[in-house]
Amino acid sequence: MKSYSKSLELYERAQLSLAGGVSSNYRMSKHPHPLFFVRGEGSRIYDVDGNEYLDFTLSQGPLFLGHCHPHVQQRVIEEIKKGQLYAGQHQLELNLAEKLQQHIPCAELVRFTNSGSESVQATLRIARAFTSRSKYIKFEGHYHGWFDNVLVSLQPSLDTAGPRTAPNAVLETKGQVKSVQDDVVVLPWNDLDIVENALQQHGDEIAAIITEPIMCNNGCIEPKEGFLQGLRALCDRYGVVLIFDETITGFRLGLGGAQALYGVTPDLAIFGKAMASGFAISLFAGKKELMNLIAKGEVTHAGTYNSNNACVAAAMATLEVLEDGGDELRERIFTLGCQLRDSLRDIARNHAHNILLSGPGPMFHMAFTSIPEIKDYRDCLDCDSANYGQFVKNMLDRGVRLIGRGLWYLSAAHTTADIDLALGAANDALTSLKND
Repeated sequence: MKSYSKSLELYERAQLSLAGGVSSNYRMSKHPHPLFFVRGEGSRIYDVDGNEYLDFTLSQGPLFLGHCHPHVQQRVIEEIKKGQLYAGQHQLELNLAEKLQQHIPCAELVRFTNSGSESVQATLRIARAFTSRSKYIKFEGHYHGWFDNVLVSLQPSLDTAGPRTAPNAVLETKGQVKSVQDDVVVLPWNDLDIVENALQQHGDEIAAIITEPIMCNNGCIEPKEGFLQGLRALCDRYGVVLIFDETITGFRLGLGGAQALYGVTPDLAIFGKAMASGFAISLFAGKKELMNLIAKGEVTHAGTYNSNNACVAAAMATLEVLEDGGDELRERIFTLGCQLRDSLRDIARNHAHNILLSGPGPMFHMAFTSIPEIKDYRDCLDCDSANYGQFVKNMLDRGVRLIGRGLWYLSAAHTTADIDLALGAANDALTSLKND
């Protein structure tokens, strides 16, 4: 059994200065408690107690190249020797924007921000300005940041969610302004008929449909065949702006994101996480007719730290590594991810655990449930989160770090040996779970 005593000591001390002892509510782990880390390297991360972990959290997704990739580190060091922040333009920012235009189908123009949450707000503002409408459609279980107007129906209970065909807009936290419910129409994911019905009723009020092209934050649910294409057609018919939130899927599924993978070009898109190997940068990109509202100053977008030197250098370096790796790197990550996903399914079956695994490979979701398929958010409510939480704790004790909500991330740093190690740990963890 691993010792976490130094982490516990630091956590108890942290609660005297940091609210909750952490800097994000999503770091408030109960298995066993928030850990303190000292370094990361490749596919490994190390804590203050000297424990080594094979890492499938990848800092909630950004470390697509693994921890401390040398090319990224070198480019950042070189750039910050020249300056940190200019409150003006620099050429590397321009070079990065031009490179992104080459890869992202919708990226006729680009703007940089510091987080996906900021980029989401910018795209919704553009959509409202472009259409002169105020409401937007989002889907149950999709996450588009923690701001008041979008933190809606992320994880509602069945008691509060309302009917499946016409869900309630459920606020997720105390302190949210209730009036935001008036501006959002919440719908179930993967049901095109319900989307069309909503647009028939409210189309002249809807500025945008925003969606994760894969529902990564709950269940890692892929779109049904034709669903994204159907959203594109409906948006065209009703004059609605289609926004893809590719904060997770962007670069992880290929340099063009999910929009390139599925062949559906949105009007606007948000990219983040895998973009810069752990440095705080995001982008929103889109068609000129929409982005020109910002270019002309009709829509305001600002930010003191936007396109700061270090983060732009990290993003450029990350894209260079992904470009150099080409199809071979992308296929290797997909292959390893699918191998891990499918083998976990086999191990669970051998132990008579009812486990469902879903997702394309570079990221996938694991859940304890007896249902055969997760199609939308409400299916996720049939998953046994307590049992999965114990599995996460069992894996941590065996040197494998996982995200508590069931999402696994693969990186370019993971190897076949890492997959074998993870599967061995999972076999032991499931055996222990069965015997508890």
